[in-house]
Amino acid sequence: MPNQTTINDSQKWWLFAVMLTAGVLVYLLAPVLTPFLAGALLAYLGDPLVDRMEDRGLPRTLAVVVIFLLLFLLLAGLILLLVPALQQQLVSLVRALPRYLDWMQANLAPWLHQTFGIDPAALDWSALKSALQKNWSQVGGAAGGIVHWLSSSGMALMALLANLVLIPVVTFYLLRDWDHLVARVRELLPRKWEPTVVQLAREADTVLGAFLRGQLLVMLALATIYSLGLWWVGLELALIIGVVAGLVSFVPYLGFIIGIVLAGIAAYMQFHEAYYLLLVAAVFGVGQALEGMLLTPLLVGDKIGLHPVAVIFAVMAGGQLFGFVGVMLALPAAAVIMVLLRYVHQRYQQSELYADS
Repeated sequence: MPNQTTINDSQKWWLFAVMLTAGVLVYLLAPVLTPFLAGALLAYLGDPLVDRMEDRGLPRTLAVVVIFLLLFLLLAGLILLLVPALQQQLVSLVRALPRYLDWMQANLAPWLHQTFGIDPAALDWSALKSALQKNWSQVGGAAGGIVHWLSSSGMALMALLANLVLIPVVTFYLLRDWDHLVARVRELLPRKWEPTVVQLAREADTVLGAFLRGQLLVMLALATIYSLGLWWVGLELALIIGVVAGLVSFVPYLGFIIGIVLAGIAAYMQFHEAYYLLLVAAVFGVGQALEGMLLTPLLVGDKIGLHPVAVIFAVMAGGQLFGFVGVMLALPAAAVIMVLLRYVHQRYQQSELYADS
């Protein structure tokens, strides 16, 4: 294999030019790439399911239509069930923020002063409370405000409508023709590079599939576990805290830490008893145990290999460079780069430079 993929200097410069041009185009076209990248990502996630339905004798186009109908019903059900509850809990949270600030001023500020020497007078609690009440008192009408802003901004409304239409359309056509597109790309590869590129693509697909499909299911499962557990405890903000803790759990232990801190504060403010803190700890302890012993081994496995610090850095760097598009591309790009680095490391260990050293 090493001799098959050896390239000369002119080919290296050509490859570098292609990669540089692609990077510049992504940067320049970032504002309009969102629906296409979202469609490609959704098509990639749905391709294995379509392949299974196709293997059972269902035409591929019909399989895609069936998946779209199921997704539409699922999303409609989630919107009808979750959105009203989330809005109600968000209103309750905003109304309780001044009470939380009073508690922090009475309990947290003295502890910070005794432990770290921070002067409580350095924070203007009254101004902070006034700002919260001024800016968040109308949170219940946030949806109406968004609609009003969209209706008064023609470009924003057009962009939103275009994305809402383009994402499912792009997803449908890419999902229908996915295998054909992959085969065409493979045909374009130089013959001497094809075995190596295909091998790297399969490794990248293994990593991406495990992370995107498996980790997404883990996040949804944890959000459900945390929300139901906190609801059983009786926490008023159970759904918001559970969803937040589940969604940020793509970074190991981050969802657990954020969730148990937020739920602990909310439980103490609501019940004023340490007993409920133990119940909150039990909920997140059970969730963490299920994630470590059942969810991650079953749904993700050990094929990702992305360090938590690398995940955080990739998301932040992608957002800084390309905005929302960069956030969408961050983790897939990090997984592909990791596969390439493994290949480069393997080639380095097979090289004369490594052997001589």
